[in-house]
Amino acid sequence: MKLHELTPAEGSVKNAWRKGRGPGSGNGKTAGKGHKGQNARSGGGVRPGFEGGQIPLYRKLPKRGFKNRFAKEYTTVNISALNCFEDGAVIDHQLLLDAGLARKANDGLKVLGNGNVEKKLTVRAAAFTAAAKEKIEAAGGKCEVV
Repeated sequence: MKLHELTPAEGSVKNAWRKGRGPGSGNGKTAGKGHKGQNARSGGGVRPGFEGGQIPLYRKLPKRGFKNRFAKEYTTVNISALNCFEDGAVIDHQLLLDAGLARKANDGLKVLGNGNVEKKLTVRAAAFTAAAKEKIEAAGGKCEVV
């Protein structure tokens, strides 16, 4: 196969369609917009969610809850997941991201106390639950708040 023999997949490429270029084009004169009215005008049409002056659905539904814009959103990991590292390892957020145990770096890492840890680990995180701190230190490890 040579470069000049390559073709796109069947049906993946459509011919260009020039609207409003005379009767011979098959889409001339009104260019598919019909005769007059709001949608026939330049810049015409209504905004998304507009229901013709009727109270739109997004205004009928009640507002719910409260979202604190200043709240810290931590990436969480349970201490049971830390058993995959070697004894004496220093665990931080970047190491967990590389290992695939944490998804994305939000405002830091929070270690939760679900499960048990059998290894002596040094864990560096933004926050620890009381149970997680207790279990890590009981196994001979250290908790460092970064």
